[in-house]
Amino acid sequence: MNSPAALALLLPAADAAVAAQVRAFAAAAGIALAEAADARAAGAHDGVLYVVGTRTELAALRSLADLPQAAFASAVVVLAADADAGLETELLLMGVQAVVVGSLPADADLLARQLRHAVLRKRVERSARTAYATDLATGLPHETQLLEHMSQLVALREREPAAMVLIALRVEGYAQAAARLGGEAANVLRRKVAVRLRGALRASDVVAAIGPAMFGVLLGHLESKADGERVAAKLARALQQPVVVAGQPCTVAASVGLAIYPDHGKDAATLLRRAVAQAGGLATSGGGSSTLPVGRGGAANDDAS
Repeated sequence: MNSPAALALLLPAADAAVAAQVRAFAAAAGIALAEAADARAAGAHDGVLYVVGTRTELAALRSLADLPQAAFASAVVVLAADADAGLETELLLMGVQAVVVGSLPADADLLARQLRHAVLRKRVERSARTAYATDLATGLPHETQLLEHMSQLVALREREPAAMVLIALRVEGYAQAAARLGGEAANVLRRKVAVRLRGALRASDVVAAIGPAMFGVLLGHLESKADGERVAAKLARALQQPVVVAGQPCTVAASVGLAIYPDHGKDAATLLRRAVAQAGGLATSGGGSSTLPVGRGGAANDDAS
């Protein structure tokens, strides 16, 4: 593909004349342009273009709370009227793909080429990250990708304080399924547990496989810290529903651990260690974990093996 499928435009200066120039540039370059209010809204697009007219506006990009998250998800390119090597370096270190010094329409060809290159680099990066960080048995992200995503959110929370909760679930019962139904049954059961967890959450929540018997659930957007315990209880109830493998009911048990940002840690690794440690043992009174036997019988979406 020679151009981004969709480009989000952000104009900090809200300059009508510049906006008209960018629209004309996008039309000439065959780029689908979608103007966005902020970088968070722009994250669903292949590319994000910031157009700034002064060094002051360029410097202001460094303090945008949504910029690191947008740069993680999309190819962020900045078109700046004035050069500043120091500011450009800072933005590149924040994840910006390219800073183009120029103006429209004179430098339209340069900008179009930089956008195409940035989007292609981001697609390669995303593919490599997905291939490296995916648990092949379940299709879920694994620990590396979970930690990377958590670190991005922690950086955002430092600018916009809000609750963030990590839930760890240690699930047992795979060995029993393998003993009864064969080795592949354990893999099928694990995949079905992953589907069950994913189905009990919002699209914005992250489910990861962080070990052969451990799942991590990241709740990045919560109204209150108490919502974390409510969701953990919901997930435990979801695993109480019958799981059928090869036409046979299987039983699993889950131990649950909880870590809340910033109460239990201010970095991804600390939060993960805390949640996993809580989920590592059998339930103890007041210990923050719960071991829940799952019933037997048929359940929706459990027919296929």
